[in-house]
Amino acid sequence: MSVSALPPVPVDYKTIERIAGPLLFVEGVASAAYGEIVEIALPDGTLRTGQVLESRRGLAIIQVFGPTLGMNDTATTVKFSGEVARLACSDEMLGRVFDGLGQPRDGGPKIVSKEKFEIVGNAMNPYSRDQPSEFIQTGISAIDGMNTLVRGQKLPIFSGAGMPHNQVAAQIVRQSKVLNSSENFAVVFGAMGITSEEANYFLREFENTGALERTVVFMNISSDPAMERVITPRMALTTAEFLAYERNMHVLVVLTDMTNYCEALREISAAREEVPGRRGYPGYMYTDLAQIYERAGRIKGRKGSITQFPILTMPADDRTHPIPDLTGYITEGQTEMGRDLHRRGIYPPIDVSLSLSRLMSLGIGKGKTREDHAGLKDQLFASYAEGKDQRALSQIVGEEALTPEGRIYLRVAEKLEKRFINQGYDEDRSIDETLSIGWDVLSELPERELKRIKPEYVQKYRKAPSGKSS
Repeated sequence: MSVSALPPVPVDYKTIERIAGPLLFVEGVASAAYGEIVEIALPDGTLRTGQVLESRRGLAIIQVFGPTLGMNDTATTVKFSGEVARLACSDEMLGRVFDGLGQPRDGGPKIVSKEKFEIVGNAMNPYSRDQPSEFIQTGISAIDGMNTLVRGQKLPIFSGAGMPHNQVAAQIVRQSKVLNSSENFAVVFGAMGITSEEANYFLREFENTGALERTVVFMNISSDPAMERVITPRMALTTAEFLAYERNMHVLVVLTDMTNYCEALREISAAREEVPGRRGYPGYMYTDLAQIYERAGRIKGRKGSITQFPILTMPADDRTHPIPDLTGYITEGQTEMGRDLHRRGIYPPIDVSLSLSRLMSLGIGKGKTREDHAGLKDQLFASYAEGKDQRALSQIVGEEALTPEGRIYLRVAEKLEKRFINQGYDEDRSIDETLSIGWDVLSELPERELKRIKPEYVQKYRKAPSGKSS
């Protein structure tokens, strides 16, 4: 019989070398592990929590979860716990609202559970990954019809300041479902750096629509410590992993706003006096983002799955900015919002020509959505592109100068934007409704132009201009 060694007695350190922004630099630490949780006691007795970011040659760099106001380098003490950050998980988390550190924000009791999981998570073995292949219905035609979300996929929304990404996020949380209603489906919502107004909006929407019953909410608002934003997505994903792999649920994780998360990373990097990378962001931001995004997926032999819908606002609508640029390298496509569509009052203003779902072909077709889905999607993309070209030409020569065929394509583009992309905030479309509207968009096109759809599907599903099947 083996006897485990007793855990070391925690030591209080009063050897703070300096305080720089959200960081404490503690000297003389014999052994501090990366990610280790520490307890910080201020001179007035206030306790705060921190985490070890780096340990080298007896120096421990600690990230403080909260303000450093009131701390000094003489009377502040630091106690190392010997444990990494863990989250107590249970089925009781569904329907609850927590702060970014996993503490109840809804006035309910603290989660007590024997099951505690490291928030960093275990890397998913690539060999154990199962290929995503099942359709998730969001009820939004621009996504379901032309940018389909597949279980186990990570598909971000690229938005911009002032655009309705919060409304889209709330609508996705409210409407998302798996077509087989016998399977358990849950949503984990993680908000980072949002305003109190936005927080109240999300909570009100979730409560009024009943979506909160199947949702776990982690909320870090703008008045909360910026350092808390680094922990929030990891708390959300740890909960998602528990629900997916311990409770066999299909989990959709919505994270907003990843730009605020990256700003917190930049703040930490500046405080550590690291050599900055592109636009001041740390050089390891790609790796850090990958650690979050790659926690989506399916594992062979497990029933559950994790699908990610991270949302980020592109600074100055710049797609080449490091945050969307690096995100695009890691994720399997993107759903991008268009400023022009938003100005014209189209909701949701999803620019399908700039959007892409690389795994779409795995989740659509006969037995998943419908047999004509792939061809219809290709034809809609091609017709929309031609219609936009005709629109640009008409702005130069006038619509009257277009060929009759060109005017048809122009009307197809307008119809796609106003009938297919545009829909009500409370409008939850089934995939059959979405595809039916798609055929209606193409109804004016001559049959010879439907080159991307199999002839038998054209005969079966095509609609005449009057809206009746031909």
